[in-house]
Amino acid sequence: MNHQWSWQLLRAGSFSLDGGSMFGVVPKAIWSKLIKPDENNRIRMQTNCLLLDDGSQKVLIETGFGDKWTEKERSLYDMEKRWIVDALSEVGCAPEDINTVIVTHLHFDHAAGLSRFNESGEAVATFPNAKVFVQQTEWEDALANKSTMTRTYLRNHLDPIADRLQLVDGEKEILPGIIAWPMVGHTWGQQALRFSDDKGTVCFPGDVMPTINHVGPSFNMGYDMLPHQNMISKQQLLERAADDGWRIVLDHESGEAVVVVKHDPNRKGRFILNS
Repeated sequence: MNHQWSWQLLRAGSFSLDGGSMFGVVPKAIWSKLIKPDENNRIRMQTNCLLLDDGSQKVLIETGFGDKWTEKERSLYDMEKRWIVDALSEVGCAPEDINTVIVTHLHFDHAAGLSRFNESGEAVATFPNAKVFVQQTEWEDALANKSTMTRTYLRNHLDPIADRLQLVDGEKEILPGIIAWPMVGHTWGQQALRFSDDKGTVCFPGDVMPTINHVGPSFNMGYDMLPHQNMISKQQLLERAADDGWRIVLDHESGEAVVVVKHDPNRKGRFILNS
């Protein structure tokens, strides 16, 4: 029998990003029919994380944008005053209870919660007893700030956890029943994660498909480093999820974030997401 995990979805805080950037080459006339932007052309999103528990250890997947922000920065991204520690507290879990943290990639909205400011204003690890798993390529790119977004790989969420890193190279079972594998496109080193519960396979694929509105092949982000590769990665993910009955957790979906993938009977190579 496969190793099984119990799990729950955590909402670590909502924020807003430019709608045009979130949909790349897709015209506003099309994407704005799916989700309405605000007066600044921003769309509202969530930072979804997962808390896994097998009875002996607790694993956190993703950490959201954290709480190390100035009021000016919060205003720019319309950040909710909430972070992963608040979400954990609501389910009776303290940061010290977490044994392992896994991030899909190291952009600020996924990994800034890895650290917090202490009383002296120094950035320290949020989860003092946890190892942190990330792909080696992603870690190296983050240190080199290899991105068109110059303020997304921030050293104050990288340096405090450098001594607890567990670097992954390619596909690997990083804990019993938790598989990480490359999901290249949004970044060169992004990874997806999958595990089993009592109902089957659950997949957390990162920013290859951040919301339900990104299911179409060309619905990729302007933030993607490799847009064409992201389209290929997404197609392969959706094919596998539909064929094998996976549930997918969408990392930035504000509505129903857990979806089942079905082949679209009316359009070959297209997919339908059902909550």
